[in-house]
Amino acid sequence: MPKSSTSAESNSLSNFTPYKEKKGEEYMNENQKEHFRQLLLAWRRELMEEVDRTMSHLKDEAANFPDPADRASQEEEFSLELRTRDRERKLIKKIDSTLELIENDDYGFCHACGVEIGIRRLEARPTATLCVDCKTLDEIKEKQVGG
Repeated sequence: MPKSSTSAESNSLSNFTPYKEKKGEEYMNENQKEHFRQLLLAWRRELMEEVDRTMSHLKDEAANFPDPADRASQEEEFSLELRTRDRERKLIKKIDSTLELIENDDYGFCHACGVEIGIRRLEARPTATLCVDCKTLDEIKEKQVGG
């Protein structure tokens, strides 16, 4: 598998380097797919590290405070942390399914209309499955139904 010229981001999202398209380059070629694979793997790795930190924090900070107010504060803090981790767990699942799309050569194209999602949009939201136009229509429909 070819290495992308942006393999530096594989260490961390903080080292992220935007993909530089070459003139006449085919959309979602091997270099672009590798760029997004590395971006998604780095994102996933950081989320997993956060899960480990949370587990350590919950074990280390767990105390049975005699004061009900202190105990309630700690329980609320833990509850908020666990809710955040649950959202991240769902995001990890989405990252895994996106990595599968890359492997199946289905990544980067809108699931609704089939057009290219675009490199910059995918860098902003690597798990995007809709182009900007379809996502906008989706949000408008959601507001009409929910609002």
